[in-house]
Amino acid sequence: MIAHIILRLVIWFLLTANLSVANIIIGVSVALLLPRGATSPTRLKELLQAIWKIVRAIPQAYSEAIQLILQPHTQEEIIMERVKTRRTPGLIFLDIFLITFTPKTTVLKYHEDGWYEVHRVCRRKQP
Repeated sequence: MIAHIILRLVIWFLLTANLSVANIIIGVSVALLLPRGATSPTRLKELLQAIWKIVRAIPQAYSEAIQLILQPHTQEEIIMERVKTRRTPGLIFLDIFLITFTPKTTVLKYHEDGWYEVHRVCRRKQP
């Protein structure tokens, strides 16, 4: 239960980008009032690890944005990445958010059989 509330609050704060007292009260209210779906329980440890990965991805996102500005990235590729085993829908959402958060990668599709279809830009390979 607490993991779902934390996940909802994290998503709320990422969407609003506002940590005012009023927004925190609204976010907590929304997190508590939204109905909880019938999903398998999320372990708090996995949720906190996913949030920590997102925090660590912020410098990487800035670095990739600067690379894209200074160096051309003209090659594109679509790769398939395996979803970690036993992921709940909330953790799958955070995985997709993490991949899409960085400028060089975007999740195009989540396949129900356990794969992410990821579009990635990269520098031209030297001959």
